This record gives sequence, structure tokens and C-alpha cells, in this order.
Amino acid sequence: MADAGNKTVATDVPVATFIDAIEPGRRRDECRRLDAILREVTGWTPRMWGPSIIAYGRYHYVYASGREGDFLATGFSPRKSALSVYITPGYADFGAILSRLGKHKTGKSCLYINKLDDVDTEVLAELIRAGLDDLSRRWPVHPE
Repeated sequence: MADAGNKTVATDVPVATFIDAIEPGRRRDECRRLDAILREVTGWTPRMWGPSIIAYGRYHYVYASGREGDFLATGFSPRKSALSVYITPGYADFGAILSRLGKHKTGKSCLYINKLDDVDTEVLAELIRAGLDDLSRRWPVHPE
């Protein structure tokens, strides 16, 4: 489990319960589709992290500063304005993949998608796999 310094930690809330409560129905359906993609790419059963992140796998990090903890390996959150897909740790340049993805925005380790139909889901799966591969070169990644 994460150290006391992390605000976002794994919870015992069932993922299906969370997804079933998502409104509007269009966003709920997108989350079910995205969950299926992430399950296929990772081969892992998801777990809730914090109140709204559906996570697949985890890793233990140790920074040069000495700070350490556990965090989700990849996942997503259904925000009001966009689906936030977490491609951690966000260090690699995935520009070549992103150029083929479709309509999206990026943050340091987040990918923002307004509608799942705006992107090529096969390219999205490729991006998620590339992010996990990059992460696993830095720290061991484990299923939850």
C-alpha cells in the first residue's frame, strides 16, 4: 500500500459498482469499452484508486530524494469534460504513437480524450502497452 504521503491510494470499492454509477449513460458505456481495452492490454483485473480512478497494476517507486511509495501502473478516470487515461510515469516520448491516435490532449502523464470514438482504439491500446513497457524498465510492475 502507498505511504502516508500519497493522497491517491488503492481502495476496496468494486470497479463494477463505480462504473455502473457513472452518468451520463454515454460516458458509462465508454468506460466499459475502455475497461475492456485495458483488461485486454494488461491481462489484469482493475482496482479502484482514490474515489474515481480505475487502475490496472501497480509499481513501487523510490526517487533519488528518498521518497517512495506505490502507485497505479496505468488506468483511467471518467472526468466530466474528458476521459483521463494515465500513461505513467510520463517520461517517454510517445509522439509517433500519439500522431496516429486521433483527437486528444496530453498532460505530463495523462491523456485526455473527450469521446472514445474520437480516437483509434487500436492505437490507444498500443500507447497503453508502450507506457507499461516504459514503466517496467524503471520499476517492476505488478498486477494488483
